[in-house]
Amino acid sequence: MIKKLIVYCLFIAVAIGANAEQTRFVMSAPNAVEMGQQFRLTLTLNNRGSDLQLPPGLSNNFDILMGPSTGQSTSISTINGKTTKEVTYSYTFILRAKGEGSFEIRPASIEVEGKVIESNTIKIQVVKSQQQQQPSAGSGTEEPTSPTELSGDNLFLRVELSKQNVFRGEQLIATVKLYAAPDIPISGFDEVSLPTYEGFYTQDIEVPKQINFTREVFNDRIYQVGILQKTVLIPQVNGQITIDPFSMSLLVQQRVRPRSFFDDFFSGMQTVKTRISSKPINVNVKDLPPQPDNYYGGVGNFTVSSEISATKVSTNDAVTLTLTINGTGNLRLIRNPEIKLPTDFEVYDPRATENIRTTDNGVTGSKTIEYLFQPRFEGEYKIPPITFSFFNPSTGTYVTRSSEEYVLTVSKGAGEQTATVINPRQRENIEMIGQDIRFIKQGNPMLRIYGTTFYGTPLFYSIYGGSALLFLILIFVYRKKVRENANVALMRNKKANRVAAKRLKEASGYMKKNQNEAFYEAILKAYWGYLSDKLAIPVAHLNRENAISNLKQRNVDEQLINDLLEVLEQAEFARFAPQGGSESRSDFYNKAATTMSRLEKQIKRS
Repeated sequence: MIKKLIVYCLFIAVAIGANAEQTRFVMSAPNAVEMGQQFRLTLTLNNRGSDLQLPPGLSNNFDILMGPSTGQSTSISTINGKTTKEVTYSYTFILRAKGEGSFEIRPASIEVEGKVIESNTIKIQVVKSQQQQQPSAGSGTEEPTSPTELSGDNLFLRVELSKQNVFRGEQLIATVKLYAAPDIPISGFDEVSLPTYEGFYTQDIEVPKQINFTREVFNDRIYQVGILQKTVLIPQVNGQITIDPFSMSLLVQQRVRPRSFFDDFFSGMQTVKTRISSKPINVNVKDLPPQPDNYYGGVGNFTVSSEISATKVSTNDAVTLTLTINGTGNLRLIRNPEIKLPTDFEVYDPRATENIRTTDNGVTGSKTIEYLFQPRFEGEYKIPPITFSFFNPSTGTYVTRSSEEYVLTVSKGAGEQTATVINPRQRENIEMIGQDIRFIKQGNPMLRIYGTTFYGTPLFYSIYGGSALLFLILIFVYRKKVRENANVALMRNKKANRVAAKRLKEASGYMKKNQNEAFYEAILKAYWGYLSDKLAIPVAHLNRENAISNLKQRNVDEQLINDLLEVLEQAEFARFAPQGGSESRSDFYNKAATTMSRLEKQIKRS
């Protein structure tokens, strides 16, 4: 009865603990805000609660402008056939900082099922306002905003080091960060060149392939910051090591003033390619103090443990002593410590295995060294401890660790003591190949020719010469193709008509679906894309004036140019005009296709 009561109490305690673990009360807010900027403080609870209490002292540093605004959401998930439902309750407050500085918001609390639950603690840094002066609104017309400068303090690369003064062999973390002003939308990367870290032994820390931008304060400004690379650096030389500048190209969307019909068609947005570079950064590396005899290159903080496979063996039995070095530091660069064994032992080369992880805290894990030896004679032997010294950069001193001392009792084995011993790890199976050894046949044997040879015949030389000629022809054709492919403008010119025909086919599909705006938009894309590829004018610089000028230089008929302009104007007007009938769209499509076909023929003749 007492056992049942104990089990029942334990079951209730586990159930209560599991329920407490499942209740989550999370507080979240931006980690950096500007002075005068409003922001949201959100409290999220996955259970119904009551008597919400705000963090103590919140009103001392922040004005509570509104709240709480309550919300409720439900999520349903099915895992391995089991469906779970979770209801989340949220409480949102609108705050505004009263002054600059770094503030810690203490936990909020709420009552759930008679128990008070506290949230986490968050930190918010408040910087001075960075709001740019807005254009005046007295003229009644909105002037397009000027593009943000893509250099200097608005967009740059930076290597952030966890330390800049280290000992040789001491690890530090290098984080490559991209800083961008909040109003710079980055749409892609191109020509990324990350630092090489000459003079360091490096190990990369795994970071997400998809760059996640977070808010961060640097030099009293708020940036959106993305981590490109994290690397553990272990300096290998003394003195000052310079991490050279590196660069990369970014694709940034910028709003520009309308310069042509094509720019206006895409709402004045343009993708700009800009190249940015980092600044050099120095690391000061100090030399290590004089090293003890049992130092094997370890820099960090380590512990040592050991074990032996057996303490009572027979002669010629294999014994393995395992030494494990655990800790944080340059584990991969540590040499195998030496073991001092009696002279009557057969000793083999040690074998090392590593179990190492590279995290944000550096390189950590273990290194295991196996020492294999075999006693030749009976008796009692002492296996002395293995001493291992390492340099601890935190204290600036050497630390010595030792393994255990073992007593090995060896009895006489069944075989002879002087027998040759083979390392079991190095044994290989012996294979009999064709009856082992074959003797050379003696005497004066009769030799005769088997069959005929193809080498040297006319057919052989014909095939050989033809193959060589075919090879030269293939090289000539291949080089021609390579030259053509290298000429981007030529390739675009050749494919211009095919690409335009494909876009006209898309327009035909929109026409059949009675999608008026999409139909005329596809016609415009086909024509402007064709002119850009055929005339070798970048899309950003293409407009009606330089297109007409270029067509006239190619001796295109004036009437055909007028037909081209008529198609463009009619498509531009019809996109936003009331929807016409299918017959008018069909006639316009035929006219557009005929005009492009005539234009292609005349450009080819020129």
